[in-house]
Amino acid sequence: MPVRPLSISHQGQFPAITISFNLAQGVALGQATEAVQRSMVELGAPSTLSSSFQGTAQAFQQSLSTVPLLIMAALVVVYLILGILYESYIHPLTILSTLPSAGVGALAILMAFGFDFSLIALIGIILLIGIVKKNGIMMVDFAISAERDEHLPPEAAIRKAALLRFRPIMMTTMAALLGGVPLMLGTGTGSEIRQPLGYAMVGGLIVSQALTLFTTPVVYLYLDKLSIAFSGWGRSGKTGDERAEQDSMKQAAE
Repeated sequence: MPVRPLSISHQGQFPAITISFNLAQGVALGQATEAVQRSMVELGAPSTLSSSFQGTAQAFQQSLSTVPLLIMAALVVVYLILGILYESYIHPLTILSTLPSAGVGALAILMAFGFDFSLIALIGIILLIGIVKKNGIMMVDFAISAERDEHLPPEAAIRKAALLRFRPIMMTTMAALLGGVPLMLGTGTGSEIRQPLGYAMVGGLIVSQALTLFTTPVVYLYLDKLSIAFSGWGRSGKTGDERAEQDSMKQAAE
C-alpha cells in the first residue's frame, strides 16, 4: 500500500513547502536573505521551482524595494515647496545641494560602527533631509532679501547672509545633533533599534555642518550666474518691439 501525505500545503494554486531559518548572533536579515539566494543558485534549482520569502524576510525585501522611490519622492516634494516659496527653478537646487553631504556622513558613520542600512536608518536619512536643508534656507532666504531690498550684488549678499546667519545655523544644528546623542549612546531594552537612527542623525549633521557652510555660498553664486544666463537667453529671443515695451514699462515703474 503506497504511503501518501496526510495534507499538502499550497501557496496560491501551487504546492509549496516552507523552510524556516533563524539568525545567528551578529548576522543581519539582509545577509541571511543573500545567503539563501546564493544557496539556491549554487544548488542549480530547476526553472519550474519558484521560491519566495515570507514573513519578516518578505517585509524586509519589500521595504528595500521602495527605498529609492521614497527618497526621490521626498526630494521632489521639497523641491516643489521651495520652488513655490522662492518663485524660482534655480534657488531650490542651492538648498538641495546640502543634502548629499548629510547622506554621506550618515552612511559613513553607520559603516564605521558596524550598523546596517536598516529601515530605522532610512528614517534617520529622511529626518536629515528636513534638518539639513534649513542651513541652505537660512542663507539663501537672507541673500535673496538682501539682493532685492538692499540692491546688493550676489557676492556681497551671500557673504552677508553667511556672516549674519552663522550663529542661528550653529545653534539649530547643535540642538538637533545633541538631541540625537542619547539615541546613539543609549542602552537598555530596544536600544539596538534606536541606535541606527541616532548614528545617522549625528553623523549626517556633523559632516553636513562642516561642508555646507563653505559649499552653499559657492553653489549659490554659480547657480545665480546660471539663472542670469537663462534669463539672458530668454530676453535675446524677444523682438525689438517687445524689448522696447518692456524697457519703457520698467522706466515708468521707476
